[in-house]
Parts: sequence; C-alpha cells; structure tokens
Amino acid sequence: MKKFVASRYWWLFLILILVVINFLGSTFHSRIDLTKEKRYTLSPATSELLNSLEEDVNIDIFLQGEFPAGFQKLANSTKDFVQLLKDRNSTKVHYRFLSPKDEIPGTGVKYGDSLVSLGATPINLTVQLKEGQQQNFIFPVALLHYKGKKQLVNLYGGSNRLISQNEINESEALLEYQFVSVLDKMINERRPGVAYTVGNGQPEDARTYDLVQTLKLDYDFGIFNLNTQPRVPDKADVLLIVKPALTFTEEEKLKIDQFVMRGGKLLCFVDNLFAEPDSLAFKPQTVAFDRNLNLTDMFFRYGTRINTDLVMDLQCETIQFVVGGGSNGQPQQEFLHWNYYPLFQPPSNHSINRNLGLVGGRFVNSMDTIDVPGVTKTVLLSSSSSSRVIHTPALISLNENRNAPEDEKFRQSAIPVAMLLEGKFTSLFRNRVSKAVIDSLALQKTPFLPASVDNKMIIVADGDIALNEVLPSMGPLPMGWNRVTYLAYEQQSDGGKYFIPVANRQFFQNCIEYLVANPVIIETRNKNIVLRLLDSAKVKEQRTTWQFINIALPVLMIVLFGFIYQQIRKRKYAP
Repeated sequence: MKKFVASRYWWLFLILILVVINFLGSTFHSRIDLTKEKRYTLSPATSELLNSLEEDVNIDIFLQGEFPAGFQKLANSTKDFVQLLKDRNSTKVHYRFLSPKDEIPGTGVKYGDSLVSLGATPINLTVQLKEGQQQNFIFPVALLHYKGKKQLVNLYGGSNRLISQNEINESEALLEYQFVSVLDKMINERRPGVAYTVGNGQPEDARTYDLVQTLKLDYDFGIFNLNTQPRVPDKADVLLIVKPALTFTEEEKLKIDQFVMRGGKLLCFVDNLFAEPDSLAFKPQTVAFDRNLNLTDMFFRYGTRINTDLVMDLQCETIQFVVGGGSNGQPQQEFLHWNYYPLFQPPSNHSINRNLGLVGGRFVNSMDTIDVPGVTKTVLLSSSSSSRVIHTPALISLNENRNAPEDEKFRQSAIPVAMLLEGKFTSLFRNRVSKAVIDSLALQKTPFLPASVDNKMIIVADGDIALNEVLPSMGPLPMGWNRVTYLAYEQQSDGGKYFIPVANRQFFQNCIEYLVANPVIIETRNKNIVLRLLDSAKVKEQRTTWQFINIALPVLMIVLFGFIYQQIRKRKYAP
C-alpha cells in the first residue's frame, strides 16, 4: 500500500515539473545558434538599439497567405527574425502578420491600397491553375510604427521581373540590416543633410527626379551653388556632385576641399569626357572629348584619378539600331548590344556592394589608384572579364554594331570605375593658399585646415549612374533604367526581353548610407547566408539509405524501446 502511494505522488511530481517547464518555455525564449553564418544571432548594434527603445514598436508584416515556395521561405525567415527582436525586448517589440487583401478596421480601405500610397510596389506573380492563370499581388514589406511615425521596410531586394532563389536568399541575409536601418532612422530624429551642388552645369531637370525623391525620404536635401555661396553649409553632411559639365575654378575647389578637411563626406559622379547619346541622334558617329573639369589634381591628391578614356564591355545593355530598310518603306530596327553601356556586377568586397544586382553605366571612364599615405582604396564597381578601354580622341560610331565585336580586343578584366577612399586626406591647397585667403576664411569662422581627420569619400567615373531617363508618355523612370528596352517590355514587344531592372538606385542609396550612417549598423549588411545545395548525384545514389534513416529507423527505435520497456516491467512486477 505504501509503495502504491509513493508511486502515485511520484507521478504527480513529474506532472508538476512538466507544467512548470511548459510555462517557462512559453514565457521565456532562448536558443543556441549553431549555424556557421550565425543567421539566428543579432549583432551588438541591433541589441543596443532594441534596448534603447523608449516606446513600443509595432511591426506589421504583409506576408500572410498562400505564396510560392520562395516567398513562403522568406515569410518564415521574417517570422524567425522578428521573434529574435521580440526575444531581445519582449515588452517593447510587437509584431503581427497581415494579408494585403484584408481591410483596415473601421476604414473600408484594404491594407494593399494603403501600402501603395506609402510607396510600396507590389509584385505581380502569375500562378497557373486548372481554371486558368491567376494573378497574385504580393507586398514583401513590413510597416514599422514608432512614436506616431510609420515607415516601410523592404523585405525583398530583388527585381520584380526576375525572381530567383538566389534573390530570396540574399533578401533573407539583409533582413537585419533592413529592419535596423529603418528603426535607427526612426529613433534618431536628426536627418543627415545632403547638399546637391549646382553652378557647373549639373543637371537640374527631370533626369534628377529619382535622385531627389530618394534623398527626400531619409535626408534633409538642399541645393548648394558653388558660384554664389561662400561655403558649404554646416548642416550638410554629404556634398553631392553629379555630372558637372563646366570647369571648376580654384575658388570652387577650395570650398569643396575645406568641406572635406572639416569632416564632410564627398560623393561624386563625374564624366571626364563629353560623350552623349543625343550626339548620335543626328549623325552615326561622334568624337568623345575632354570636358576639362579641372578636378584631376584634387582627386589625385585624395588618392585616385579619373582617366580620359571610355570603358567598353561585352557585358552591356542593348539599344535600338536601324539595320536596313523595310519592305513598306519603314526602317528595319533591331535591338543590339551597345558596348558603351556596360553592366557592372559589383564584387562582394564591401558592405556597399553586398547582395547588389547589376549597375548600369553610360560612356564610363576608367579610374586609377594613387599611392597616398594614410588613405585606403576599395574598388566598388569594375568591368567584367571581357572589356577594354579606348583613349581620346575616341571615335564613337553606330556602325560598330553592324558587325559582331572582335572578342580578342576585349581582354582586359576588372577595370575600376568607382572607388571608395578612406583615411586622413591632405588638402590640395596645403602650402599653396595665400594669406589673404586664410584671412578671408578666418572672418567666416572657418580657419584653413591643411589636413582632415579620418574621413571617407566615394568617386564614380560616370555621371549617368545617378540619373534617370524620361519617357514622354510615362515620365521619369527609376534610376539607371534603359528607356528603350523598358518601353519594349511595357509594350510586350520582342525587344522587351532585353530589359534589365538595374540596381543603380540601391547602389546610390548604399553609398549615401555608408557615408553618413552609423558604421556598426552598416556592418549588418555583411551577414551572408550560404545556399548549401545537395549533391544531386549523391541524392540519387543514396536515396534508399536516407529514406530508411529518416522514416523507418525512428519507427523501429520506438518499437524496440517499447519492447525493452515491457520486458523490464514484466521482470520487475512478476510474481
């Protein structure tokens, strides 16, 4: 009898332990990250940011519903990540998954319509069903709410046209950066200032539409005239120079130089040669010539040089050419590759380039590095392994595309066209500036500085990378998109197969963010998730073995355990 009572209390004790363990497991979450790339571990910067929250953060994720396997995987990864955020600060972080098709309570407006008004772009996935094709609009975004403000987080960084498993994988790797960068901007109310320089022929028309709209979202954007204003304003963190056409005077260069010496960041998109597609609209050939911008000595002093040449690449975009006369009197046109419009595949050598698609250029110059003590150089963009350069005077002719390019001429590889410079820069005007200029700067309370503190700048040898083309019927296109192939794509004509949604805007945004954002947050872009694909040959060869291990073996082990347990009980309680 006593043995029976003790046994009964023993089982009650086990049940109590199980209840306590389940309660603790549902209340407190913890895990051990055994992955090589630490995909389930938050960076110290993210943890510090979450611990500094003053109010609740509500995250609405619009990935609920039936999706293809790739987007379902992205939804699962997003759920795992936001759970990590909640585990770090469970009282301040809240999240929920919503469908864009649902209505916002009390408004009668669907979430999808509200997202479009905030700037989200849906992805139209066409699914083949028995009844026919069904269009499914997916919004791979999240909406963060903090202190009465709301801002979109892009969860999918790939193109809307070409959706691949690799792009899904890259989007998963960037989840932490996407969330943390947006949250950091919402917490830190000061917006960095970006000054767009004018006065030297820089574009101020519709070609800068995407640039201006992109900057106005997250930065205090303003126009700075190098000719009329005495100095770069103190509230400007970045000085942006895009495709100047007129010579810079020494006085203008002094303003730029001293801005850099005071710690200001410089971002330049410069064409050293005058080579424009408009020139080919009137005659089949044109000569590219030096713009004489007078910036070579300043860039040389900082550690780089933009050459007076043009990069040609077999990895390039296409344009429309007249190849003959049609039977009805209309010219016969074809889409042919144009080697002066290279497509750059950024190397994964820096956080700016991490998980970035192709970047399109127009009549790009090459660059050289200069040995400057204390300054490190990182190539951000370079040509493919099938490229070449032509030096001035460079004759650009449409007739080059009448015949296939001679591949043996395209033997150069990795020609640099964009450079990141970091370190302590020496002023171009050191030991050159007059006492009158020094006194004038002193009156403006900006004493002349012969050298800078640790600083950084980015120089790109193509002004068109940061500009957008304009279609009369549709208005400005996204930055860097080819208007000819895009129009063919929209009209569903044969030339639309050449349309490539380049990542110029992402490259531009990454450059600005790297120059002004918190460096530890930028480093979260370096997280990389490796696709470890199975060996198809081994899968076929060892299929039966692994099916037995995964399916039959667990069942046999349970049966064996049950048999052993029953034998032990028989021996223990046998009369």
